[in-house]
Amino acid sequence: MQETIRILMTDDHPMIIEGYQNTLLATKKDSQDLKIDIANSCDESIKFMNRAVSIENPYDILFMDISLPPSTDGKYTSGEDLAIYARKIMPNAKIVILTMFNESYRIHNIVKTIDPEGFLIKSDLTSKELASAFQAVINNPPFYSGTINSMIRKTISNDIVVDEVNRKILHLLSQGIKTKNLIEHINLSMSAIEKRKKHLKELFFVEDGNDETLLNEARNKGFV
Repeated sequence: MQETIRILMTDDHPMIIEGYQNTLLATKKDSQDLKIDIANSCDESIKFMNRAVSIENPYDILFMDISLPPSTDGKYTSGEDLAIYARKIMPNAKIVILTMFNESYRIHNIVKTIDPEGFLIKSDLTSKELASAFQAVINNPPFYSGTINSMIRKTISNDIVVDEVNRKILHLLSQGIKTKNLIEHINLSMSAIEKRKKHLKELFFVEDGNDETLLNEARNKGFV
């Protein structure tokens, strides 16, 4: 019996997506019929997801690249934001995160906030691993690449979790928006924003209290 599997792949590098797509089509089981949609930006990805939900035909699997240019409205700044949105509107869809980051803080954060069914490091990825990951995610998730697993083990004791609002604060600061203007973009009081910034500086061990130092640390750890 044929099993139709609906897939959305989001990555801003068309050649990479083409590679993923060809690998999946070449290695799928005979009983599997793959319907693959491709998005090259946050905006396209949201459009595909919303359309799938509106026609009551949600995706079974979403492949999300973490590094994406922000959406035009600035609401979604990465594949992480898209995955959080997907979890809300398609709770049964399986999410596979693909990332170039091999920074353990960021990886641990993604596991905490999204708990993806698949997690792969792009620089390690072979066609064989992608094919194995795909079948494992369908039949027996989760599938995490070796690099991810060893990082998770290492960082269990070093628990940095940066929530959605804090990531937005970091993103806005990195865009050059001054702290006093953050209240125009985030629905929080000035004192709540200051409190969050103080917490971020503690998390990233920023001792000089300087925003630029905070951003540099956040960049080094893959949060910006």
